[in-house]
Amino acid sequence: MSTALPVRPRSVFRPGSNYAVVASQYNEKYVNAMADHAVAELHAMDPKTTVTRFSAPGSFEIPLVVRMVAKKRQHQAILALGIILRGATGHADLIAFSVTEALMKLSLEFEIPIIHEVLLLNDEGQAEDRCLNPELNRGIEAARAAVMAAASLREISN
Repeated sequence: MSTALPVRPRSVFRPGSNYAVVASQYNEKYVNAMADHAVAELHAMDPKTTVTRFSAPGSFEIPLVVRMVAKKRQHQAILALGIILRGATGHADLIAFSVTEALMKLSLEFEIPIIHEVLLLNDEGQAEDRCLNPELNRGIEAARAAVMAAASLREISN
């Protein structure tokens, strides 16, 4: 596990940008903490940023919600947030693989950064480390990645 967050980007955001957060309702204690940190970080970088939150029942449904958001073409980036905890079967791995593949395809299809923070974890201890810890929160990481990716695409388009 990485023990450091990427540095907060400076002067790469576009003031008044729109970002979307698509978050799973399953494992909501962890996912909501990650989403709250992501939104707070986006607002810390630009208080005028608009962040719209959308819910998916579980991680498996995140790509469908992301697709519907991407079709509207109103956001500079979409943050996909979820927690998948491994159990006794291979079900979690199947879901994680499917979500990963779908998010990548959607990002390429719609040419929009989709930040993949649907985490496949072994236990709740890992979820606590990555979602509740403000010093290594994957929501903050997702927000910074979204801003940097959106800036890169803007630079290429110009």
